[in-house]
Amino acid sequence: MDRMTRQPFRLPPLNALRAFWAVMRKGSFRAAADDLLVSPQAVSQQIRLLEGTLGVQLFARKGRVIEPTEQAIVLSHFIEAGFGEFTEGVRRVTSAGARNRITINVSPYFATRYLMQRLERFREISPGADLRLTTLVELPDFAADEVDVSIQWGFGQWKDYEVTLLVGDPKVICCAPALGARISGPADLAGMTLLHPVAARDMWACVLAHFGVEAGVPAGQIEFHDADTMRRGVLSGIGVGLISKADAVEDIEAGRLVAPFGLDALDDMPERYRPGFYLVVPRAHKRLRTVARFCDWITSESWTG
Repeated sequence: MDRMTRQPFRLPPLNALRAFWAVMRKGSFRAAADDLLVSPQAVSQQIRLLEGTLGVQLFARKGRVIEPTEQAIVLSHFIEAGFGEFTEGVRRVTSAGARNRITINVSPYFATRYLMQRLERFREISPGADLRLTTLVELPDFAADEVDVSIQWGFGQWKDYEVTLLVGDPKVICCAPALGARISGPADLAGMTLLHPVAARDMWACVLAHFGVEAGVPAGQIEFHDADTMRRGVLSGIGVGLISKADAVEDIEAGRLVAPFGLDALDDMPERYRPGFYLVVPRAHKRLRTVARFCDWITSESWTG
């Protein structure tokens, strides 16, 4: 059938979807009826209506026991997401007038290295804003964690959101001086214990490939949850790490670390392999004035200085 003549798709009635989701959560028509404050017969009627509308069987009835079909299980995931979005939308609409709050999740490193000393600038242009900061390393569940915007370390991989690079995070291969004395060329890295963040497990593979070194089986790898802990591991001499250039310069000048291949050895890596700190925000969240104002401010700041 031609797209221009195809009939528009119509969603099933909302009450039928509510009854279906209650049955999936509670496991029976009676329990769903108690949850919805209606009779079991009313729930059964809504389920029959939904099955008729969709043209599929959603529950296999075995005496007093019901079992969801494969189609019901698939549908339930989307219904759960849909009602979650409804709930979040209502929460935001009803609470927006009562408060001027913005909850920001910030990469711990970005918070300490960049944000904290400049946050007062935002308060100057938005003095009534009620700021709440969290420091989850992983991308938060914006709805469940009630987060408005997030500043994440990574490679811009969050395709479902509006993503803006704030500042790059160039890395330097660093190690303790005693360990550095054992490194004469890139091939020696393959025999070293390599330290890397959990958020970028394949980062060393990209670095070795950049040097033309076959990764093979490394002598050892240690994962760290955050950049500061990994830096401490490098300082302790347990392995070779990829340290943010700003920190590397400080540690090298103080004699705590060395950079066997120089500060700029990774600067010519392909763009997709260069990490940075990104503003990540669901597009709908920017409809809130305080959120939009924060996004405008943080993207207008120069974070390289």
